[in-house]
Amino acid sequence: MGQTQVLNGTPVVSGKAYGPAVWPGERPVYDPEAMASTIAEEEREVESRRFTDAAAAVAGRLRDRASHASGAAAEVLTATAGLAEDRGWVGATTALIKKGTPAPAAAIASTEQFVEMFTKVGGLMAERVTDLKDVRDRIVAELLGVPEPGVPEPDVASVLLADDLAPADTAGLDPALIIALVTRLGGPTSHTAIIARQLGIPCVVAVSGLTDVPVGAPVLVDGTAGTIEVSPDEATAVAAVEQSRKEAEAVKSWTGPGRTSDGHEVLVVANVADGASARTATSFPVEGVGLFRTELAFLDRPDEPSVEEQTALYKEVLDAFDGQKVVIRTLDAGSDKPLKFVTKLDEPNPSLGVRGNRIATDNPQIREHQLDAIAAAGKASGNTPWVMAPMIATPAEAAEFAAQVRERGMIAGVMVEVPAAAILAPAILAEVDFVSIGTNDLTQYTMAADRMSPELAGLTDPWQPAALHLIHSVGQAGVAAGKSVGVCGEAAADPLLACVLVGLGVNSLSAAPAASAAVGARLSGVTLDQCRKAAEAVLATTDPVAARAAATAALAD
Repeated sequence: MGQTQVLNGTPVVSGKAYGPAVWPGERPVYDPEAMASTIAEEEREVESRRFTDAAAAVAGRLRDRASHASGAAAEVLTATAGLAEDRGWVGATTALIKKGTPAPAAAIASTEQFVEMFTKVGGLMAERVTDLKDVRDRIVAELLGVPEPGVPEPDVASVLLADDLAPADTAGLDPALIIALVTRLGGPTSHTAIIARQLGIPCVVAVSGLTDVPVGAPVLVDGTAGTIEVSPDEATAVAAVEQSRKEAEAVKSWTGPGRTSDGHEVLVVANVADGASARTATSFPVEGVGLFRTELAFLDRPDEPSVEEQTALYKEVLDAFDGQKVVIRTLDAGSDKPLKFVTKLDEPNPSLGVRGNRIATDNPQIREHQLDAIAAAGKASGNTPWVMAPMIATPAEAAEFAAQVRERGMIAGVMVEVPAAAILAPAILAEVDFVSIGTNDLTQYTMAADRMSPELAGLTDPWQPAALHLIHSVGQAGVAAGKSVGVCGEAAADPLLACVLVGLGVNSLSAAPAASAAVGARLSGVTLDQCRKAAEAVLATTDPVAARAAATAALAD
């Protein structure tokens, strides 16, 4: 491949990287016929135990990796470990074994059943297809006594190319050796994208033609433009990376606080998932926490964590940011984050079902216990928590939640992820003290497009003007009410889009801590008036490409 070839995809994490391409090792190729022999009835119990032991071993290794990770990496590893022991999948596999199917073949057959089911359901459940296939491959490798599949560790700094990456692979990457991520599938809010932001390495997803790039081919990744140059001129590529490095060094010199060049304050805060990730976040120039995801305490366990357990976890985060704003989101489970002790397994469309705050309808004690724990942690730390509920759709839901938060002496808010909440933003804001926009879900629901679908990555682009119009409505309602409007979706990690969001009325931006300096530095170089003009220019467009171009032009003036 001597001639330079340019491939296009969806930009996720900005920056440039140049190095040889590496691909994950081939996943096991299964010959169903070779494993389709029938095992004797007296051996089936032993075979069943062999399968559950293999599943437990894989789950144990994943949990061990989770214990050495933090933030989003720990969360996805823990969730994947839970999938390895999922009752439905393990039960289906065991049932096949008891009918005489060897364990490896049974695992493959039951996986196909669940893949078909998840694909039909669509929504966030479809995301679990990659996860389940990854778990299947690891368990079958364990059963067959062959090496566990995964991403290779290259000898030199390399660019990782893949069809898609399982969370367990992405979460374990070393950014010193894997300097950029490029996938054929995936969207801007996929696990791959989220982990790439946490690692701070360039990332481009949904790249057509990627499978033609061979191992070892030199590639230049531009995570800002969303391009991959295959076999570029080496001197030009090295110069481009060096220029990108210098720009990154300039960004690193930014230490806050968040404000535009004319002094308009914009809070730059962090997304965290536990005490460890919160303590790590304090080493970045962030001014608090804009999204504390509390799911980690609830996932992969058969029962609800006690109030005491939760209090200890929440206090760790509040202590890490002593005296600073900490926004805690109540349990956002259901859909792609099922709870073993709550989630309904037969929902026809889980992403539109009982998730987030809706869990409290039939299980009010879960939310009450969590609010008790957050309040106790606040008192113990001396830091009053800001608490928000996910998946709020009506002002009545907002009012009910706010009353429970305020009676415990805390500051009440809600997430704006449902278009109905954005449309009724003035009425929602009348009931709460602040709102935070979850742009990942808001874009998904606005565009009626699964945010994990690679085929629909263009529709779930956070630059979609329709979603930005809704954000504008919320931002202006916040300005009118004199209340804080934040963004805690992945859109807040895009420095260019951050300027537009401020122009739309947003005054708090929360993302992976690694993105904070780039966002803050970009804001420090523009005025509030420029941000407003960029927002106005973007709202006049009708597609993401035009929106990016309009913002770039407006901020260059």
